[in-house]
Amino acid sequence: MRILSRLAHTLFTRENLYALLICLILIGLLILTADQSPQWIYQGF
Repeated sequence: MRILSRLAHTLFTRENLYALLICLILIGLLILTADQSPQWIYQGF
């Protein structure tokens, strides 16, 4: 049990949690904006 506690403490440091949060926000933005057609691509045609 002590090994799991040490592993969880080293994995969930503040820096790793910030990186995970930024990654989740970027994935969420990608999913939310994926259904909108990119108008800037078709402006030249």
